[in-house]
Amino acid sequence: MTGQNQRTYNKQLCLPKTADRLTRLFGPKELIIAKNNKLRVETPVSAGGVVYRRTNGQLETVLCGRSKPVRWSLAKGTPDPGETLEETALREVREETGLEVEIVGSLGSIDYWFSDRERDVRFHKTVHFYLMVQVGGHTDQHDPEFDVVEWFKADDAVKNLVYANEVDVMQRALALIAEKDDAGSGERV
Repeated sequence: MTGQNQRTYNKQLCLPKTADRLTRLFGPKELIIAKNNKLRVETPVSAGGVVYRRTNGQLETVLCGRSKPVRWSLAKGTPDPGETLEETALREVREETGLEVEIVGSLGSIDYWFSDRERDVRFHKTVHFYLMVQVGGHTDQHDPEFDVVEWFKADDAVKNLVYANEVDVMQRALALIAEKDDAGSGERV
């Protein structure tokens, strides 16, 4: 819809000037959906971790992958009723990677938006991440949520993560590991 027809259409809906600009950018169909079906907003929370180890002096981190399309990400998931964020992170990492882990520090959180148009819901999700070390288990024991779980050299892990906010989390993890190493506790974490 263009020109005079668009202005008439907007007047019929009594849309404000900002909506008029949005109509020009996105078209009237999207505005009708937004106006008539006001999406509710939900705020889910998840927790997960960056697991690392040293092999022959080389720092490695574990990533979880899906094969079609190839997509690498960090282990994370939703709390079970009554779980703390730390308990959720430990359980989700154990389930998704097959590894038994311990938390050695907090990496903060990320948040992002996504929608489920079929349910008319927008989600503003927050994911809390923790730095973790492996204390047992094996990646071949991961659950079926991911096709593959692999160890990557730290630099390769950063390059292979699909989501920019998870790259930021990985970089925070690597900085925290370096900080702990520089603290000279006599033992490398």
